Amino acid sequence: MFFRRTFLVAAIVAASATTAAADTYLGSYVARISGHDHEASDGYPLESAAQIVRQDRANYHKFGRIDAEDTGDSWFASAKARGRLQNMLERGGAMDSRTRRAIVNGSPLIEVEVYQRSVKVFLLR
Repeated sequence: MFFRRTFLVAAIVAASATTAAADTYLGSYVARISGHDHEASDGYPLESAAQIVRQDRANYHKFGRIDAEDTGDSWFASAKARGRLQNMLERGGAMDSRTRRAIVNGSPLIEVEVYQRSVKVFLLR
């Protein structure tokens, strides 16, 4: 019985370490979400925080609409990568409800932490 419990605990610890290591931190960037980030490239209003953060990166990389507080990133220069960004943002846990509301309803300053398989968004101001 002792051996089984010890083996089970060791297996759980190893699985946790493997899962944590699998999503490697790559870096972060800061973005001011401003009025032009709330509008799609073809003019229609965006409704979700994920869409707005994606548009911020399109404005930064593709259209040169860079807010003073925006910093660069090396991950979301292509349309395909920005699509992956939106998908990661739509998954649960990418941002809390306060951050999501601030993005949809205003012009907050955010930090986006980029991991190999996920992103996390934090409200700075």
